[in-house]
Amino acid sequence: MDAEGGAQGHSEGSADTTPGTSEASAQGRDGPSAKKTPLKRKSSVPASAKTKKRKKAKVRRPPRLGYTVQEGDDMLLVISNTSQYDNLAWRPKKKGSRKKKLIKGKSKGAQIKKKKAGPFKPKPGKNPPIEKAEGTLHQPERGTDHRWGQSLPEEVLISIFQMVVLQDGAVPFLCRMARVCHLWNAAASSPALWRRVSVGYCWIEPGKSQLPRTEMKIKDTVNWLALNRLSQLRDFSLCHWKKNVDYAVEVVSQSCPHLRSLTLSYCTGVTEKTFQSLGANSRSLETINVQYSEFQVEGLVALLESCGSQIKQVLFTHGPKNDRLLAAISRGCCPDLELLEINTKLDSGYCQLPVCIQGLQSGCPKLKIFRMLNVIPMHKVMRNGPDSTSGFPLLEELCMATTSVSFMTDKDLRDILFGSTKLRVLDLRGCSRITPSGLATLPCVELECLFWGQYFNSKVALSSPKKGLHMLTEKWSGTLQELDITNHIFTEEDLEIAMSYLAQSSNADSLRSLNLSGTKITAPVLRLLIGQSTGLNYLNLSSCRYLPRGLKRVYRGQEDIRQLLDKLE
Repeated sequence: MDAEGGAQGHSEGSADTTPGTSEASAQGRDGPSAKKTPLKRKSSVPASAKTKKRKKAKVRRPPRLGYTVQEGDDMLLVISNTSQYDNLAWRPKKKGSRKKKLIKGKSKGAQIKKKKAGPFKPKPGKNPPIEKAEGTLHQPERGTDHRWGQSLPEEVLISIFQMVVLQDGAVPFLCRMARVCHLWNAAASSPALWRRVSVGYCWIEPGKSQLPRTEMKIKDTVNWLALNRLSQLRDFSLCHWKKNVDYAVEVVSQSCPHLRSLTLSYCTGVTEKTFQSLGANSRSLETINVQYSEFQVEGLVALLESCGSQIKQVLFTHGPKNDRLLAAISRGCCPDLELLEINTKLDSGYCQLPVCIQGLQSGCPKLKIFRMLNVIPMHKVMRNGPDSTSGFPLLEELCMATTSVSFMTDKDLRDILFGSTKLRVLDLRGCSRITPSGLATLPCVELECLFWGQYFNSKVALSSPKKGLHMLTEKWSGTLQELDITNHIFTEEDLEIAMSYLAQSSNADSLRSLNLSGTKITAPVLRLLIGQSTGLNYLNLSSCRYLPRGLKRVYRGQEDIRQLLDKLE
């Protein structure tokens, strides 16, 4: 009995613990037609424990390109994906850039370093073939989308870069192109592209002082550029440099034997060392432009006295000691000088500069362009100078424009231009004391541009009506291309006669620009002039009180002017 009870208890216990076994044996006895129930196993892990998530397999993705190529009907569009701060020397602070706190229970050693994702390489046989439908555009393969620029010849890239450099300069365009790929880097490194370079001050954030480490970085950059890029440099410019101007000019002058032009714009701290290094190394220098910069006048005077025979262009801003510079030029230290420009800022007010015209005429006989922008010349007589000169026989452009009151008279203008028979451009804006009879006596017979508008003088409107404009248009009707007589109060009859000379000229098509703002021009005279001047591209009729409403505005382009002619008819 005990044995049978023990066996019976054992079988019951086994049936309780493994119920699936007995059911399976029963199904086996019944045959294959019986329904099978799913097997269930009790987990040995307690229900309260958290289940572990399976780790997803890491998928390597291709690096994000800096541009997107979209193919159209007849062109490829290259759209940049880079940020506007990618090419700046300093970047704004990013929001939320603080480091996240470590989760409790995890040490630094438990953190797993992520591997850098490499370029995506598709396995062979995984990608199905793409069927091309008829009439659809050819879609390039994904693996070759970003390699279209690498297949261009280097000479073609250099030619493309040259077009941009001629318009915008070498910096920062070539610096950005050099970061695209190895081929573009080699093309952007061609010395022929680095012949015209302008470097702005961009090493520090605006408003902050310069650190010694930054100064060393600036010097290293200048040295690297001079040794690796600027071997064929022709024109070099520094803009808004407050320090290290002497060092940069010295390095460039020593490494660039073909330097022809130097421009220092809005720079400070320009000492004699700058001009000494130019005089010692730059034997091909022809142009010096120091406008709006603070420099030592004595250094520039010494450079002109020692190397003035090779200088052809000098440009500077009016300052307290610039009369010495002008006196040195008048003494003949620059006999081949072709361009002389002296300017000031528009808001600088009344600026006078003593000028000895006879000294300039004898010291610069080859002068072609003479500009004094917003500077009032005070005629100065040279004591030991020649009694008579030949004037400026090669002068082609004279500019005496000013924003303040000008005291230049017909006699002063005649003393400057009595020998200038080749004059092409005459800018007398603001010179209200010049008369038409004084202009008519000038020896130049092929004047192309006459700018005589009165923009900044409020007393012009109160002056008496002028006469004699027809003498100017009659003299230069065959060569005049641009005419500006803004705010001149000529009579209606005088304007009618003057415009008729321009309209009846055999070369009426040569007139390109006409500014009649603030004059008493009438509609019939204007209709006659526009009908004959078929080459007119610019016409200013603003503030013309004798014209109907709706017509007093600026007209640009021949189509716009033709529409005006239809309204006048």
